[in-house]
Amino acid sequence: MAVTTLKRKLKRKRQSQTTRVIKIKQLSAQPVIRNVDVEELKKSFTK
Repeated sequence: MAVTTLKRKLKRKRQSQTTRVIKIKQLSAQPVIRNVDVEELKKSFTK
């Protein structure tokens, strides 16, 4: 008995998997934390 692969269904399944992975990566991504010098900011506003 021959086994056929359902290419359309497999493509749809892979597409949903990749979108789920991308969503998880976007949700878990954190912005880069920079060291901010507060005194320098205060000096720039007084000018």
